[in-house]
Amino acid sequence: MKAIILAGGSGTRLWPLSRYGLPKQFAPIHQGKSLLLKTVERLCDYLKYEDIYVITNEDYKFHVMEELKKVSRNLENNIILEPMGRNTAPAIALSIKFFIEKLKCSPDEPIFVCPSDHIIEPVKKFTENLMLCEKLAQNGNIVTFGIKPKEPNTGYGYIKRGEKIKSFEKSFKVEKFVEKPDLPTAQKYLKSGLYYWNSGMFGFTMETMIKELKKYSPQIAKKLNLSYDKMLSSFSEMPNISIDYAVMEKTSKSSVIEADILWSDLGVWDSLDEIEPKDEDGNIRIGNVVEINSKNSIFYAQDRLVSAIDAQDLIVVDTKDALLIAKRGSSQKVKEMVNILKQRKAKEVMEHTTVYRPWGSYTVLEEGLRYKIKRITVKPGEKLSIQMHHHRSEHWIVVKGVAKVTNGDNVKLVHENESTFVPKSVKHRLENPGKVPLELIEVQNGEYVGEDDIVRFEDQYGRK
Repeated sequence: MKAIILAGGSGTRLWPLSRYGLPKQFAPIHQGKSLLLKTVERLCDYLKYEDIYVITNEDYKFHVMEELKKVSRNLENNIILEPMGRNTAPAIALSIKFFIEKLKCSPDEPIFVCPSDHIIEPVKKFTENLMLCEKLAQNGNIVTFGIKPKEPNTGYGYIKRGEKIKSFEKSFKVEKFVEKPDLPTAQKYLKSGLYYWNSGMFGFTMETMIKELKKYSPQIAKKLNLSYDKMLSSFSEMPNISIDYAVMEKTSKSSVIEADILWSDLGVWDSLDEIEPKDEDGNIRIGNVVEINSKNSIFYAQDRLVSAIDAQDLIVVDTKDALLIAKRGSSQKVKEMVNILKQRKAKEVMEHTTVYRPWGSYTVLEEGLRYKIKRITVKPGEKLSIQMHHHRSEHWIVVKGVAKVTNGDNVKLVHENESTFVPKSVKHRLENPGKVPLELIEVQNGEYVGEDDIVRFEDQYGRK
């Protein structure tokens, strides 16, 4: 069985921690690890490393590579790149084409598809469900995991189970899929005991899915007749549709496993209530938090100390450049706030102060008229592109490690507590030839210090 992890989403419902430049699947939200990394580790309990693939877009390629390296360096190439986001049905179709054409997989091999940003515990129970999913898929079913609801949640889609599938425990035919209900309807679903939350996880053989796409989504199935490269080039022509709408709600092959697991899609800040430990007053504290007489509140401190007095039913999320304060139960409205900030073209919606690149990262320490100050970290053996800036000069001071600097025709090593100056319009490159991370302070000065003032001449990561 192969696994596909869907990691192209740019959801911002966990803003200000999650942003377009670093969506929640890459942020260390739970237990100090990214949700993508936890997803890979969970799948590794049942599957071989080499059978796990991630589908994402070009913007997140190097984020994915960095996380996969933490599991196994052999996984760095297990990435499928979408030309653009077209929802889950086209992503699944592209993955199927990749497996059949590029990896020469048999069409009767099962695939398990899951999001990259969910919390699932315990792993042992999940693995048992995954084994059952594989067997059901081999029996011609298109399988989904149903989560037994603990409350009448209006933020999830629901699945109504039908008749029991013989010879398979906790497995049922799907009677129908239901959109996110209002509260009275969700209460009825909970009381009936026949409905599950739709987890967004699916299992099927490639052969079964291809047949069902031909029946119910011919626009997508037609693209499967093309070569993989031609499918990529015409990817934008496929409908923007989820696998639920494209196939699952129409096919007679849908089945659901009653998954006995703790599951959360961490869709809103209130979701932390399900997975994080609380103190005796019902508070969740992550990071450097000190509070007095506070109750039923969530405090997330990324870097600075967060202190609270008599806070009740609040969500407080503090990052380097943005602070969110919301009432408990109102975190669904974060999306509305993000839309308002987008209209104002607030940079805090798009990027963190720390930005990750394939060679390392940089953090903007301060920015003003005609200047910007950054802390730059370059990983051992990595190097930036040969580049030039028209509107700014740069001054580099090495804090840790050793830098190999190309500055025009000169190439030299710059050690700790040494510096170098790069004038405007001069080709230059920064490299880390050492065995430890290179850290330096960069001071930019000029009439324009935007990130788009860059001309690349050579780049080992294929960027333009």
